[in-house]
Amino acid sequence: MLDTIKSAWKLPDLRKRITYTLMIIVIFRIGAAIPVPFLDASVMQGMFGEGNMLNFINALTGGAFQNATLFALSISPYITASIVIQLLTVAIPALEALAKEGAEGRKRLNKITRYVTIGLALLQSFAYYTVLKRSGAVLYDSWFGAIVIVMCFTAGAMLCMWLGERIDEKGIGNGISMLLFAGIVSRGPTAVLTMYQYLVLGYNALQAGQTTLGMKYIIGVPVIVVVFIFVMAFIILMTKGERRIPIQYAKRVVGRKMYGGQSSYIPINVNLSNVLPVIFASSILGIPGMIAAFIIPEEGSFWANFLKMFNYNSFFYAFMYFILIIAFSYFYVAIQYNPVEMANNLRKNNGAIPGIRPGKPTSEFIAKIISKITMIGALFLAAIAILPIGIGAITGINIALGGTTIIIVVGVALDFVRQLESEMMMRHYKGFLE
Repeated sequence: MLDTIKSAWKLPDLRKRITYTLMIIVIFRIGAAIPVPFLDASVMQGMFGEGNMLNFINALTGGAFQNATLFALSISPYITASIVIQLLTVAIPALEALAKEGAEGRKRLNKITRYVTIGLALLQSFAYYTVLKRSGAVLYDSWFGAIVIVMCFTAGAMLCMWLGERIDEKGIGNGISMLLFAGIVSRGPTAVLTMYQYLVLGYNALQAGQTTLGMKYIIGVPVIVVVFIFVMAFIILMTKGERRIPIQYAKRVVGRKMYGGQSSYIPINVNLSNVLPVIFASSILGIPGMIAAFIIPEEGSFWANFLKMFNYNSFFYAFMYFILIIAFSYFYVAIQYNPVEMANNLRKNNGAIPGIRPGKPTSEFIAKIISKITMIGALFLAAIAILPIGIGAITGINIALGGTTIIIVVGVALDFVRQLESEMMMRHYKGFLE
């Protein structure tokens, strides 16, 4: 990876695009530190428990959400709007027709997504303002203060969307993913400091004669570091893994020339749905935590006990997290991959899978392969997502970076390097090809 980046930096045009991307990321981090007027974010520190929706958004924004800064919402409204439009494309024929119109159709869909983003940003900004007002963080409680706070949050979300689009246009990598990557990585020093504090706590406990408590931290922290390294290696392995379906194209004679006869394959990634099922599942399970931020139920009541079931460290939360990730993985793959259409495209191009008849048998074979691969990818995502929950429950150590954020960081880094390699190959960079 470092060699690829070093080689790309030697090319003037790629160096310019990388520098532009870094500049956008710096602007993004500056915006994440600009406070919104009329707010005292210090009272918000106790509202971000592990596992709720507030904490999930805070992790993706690099702490901007918790600090009530200009980029508190980051690109979460745009991600939600993109998911909504993507799902509606399958359900609404007009949107489906736009998706099939090529570049012009995608341009119109992007415009619709921006309008939906504005609406969602206003809604989330008002919800966030309500939480802040309820917690006593609003210093100037009036209609003018409410408008200023909501507009600042909304403007910050739209500016984040614009920054992401600038990376897509003039930078390198996927803009939205790069901003997510920057927000998550910015919490890395905090995670390292937290692990160091646990080591100090363990050492002090041993000095005080508390052997059990001291050994838990002294042994637990190195174990977490080793598991973290193995998890990253496993994510890289699964992200690059693929199942190749062999394809044989029939020979055909056109005039005096013969075409076809080549052998190829259809690559099917093990992780077909990427990190989206984890984001969907986290969003669903985070709703009770969001409700609890608005409505504080009476202790011992039915609703209080119900909301406790969705605590991050509970067995029920881990079980539902596991099930929802698998369910959303199948749902996403079902709307993104059509085996019948894939089989028809093969037949139109005189291609066939060796040993499988064209038509329905081919579509059934592809569907069977996709179903098996989806299960493997879903189990992989679910295991990585709930692993920090299990480690935290066993060791009692709060892990700042969860499975979702690790998958996002590794996936974005691999995609960034892959795009650099593609750009260098198009330029026939000799040093890289050798």
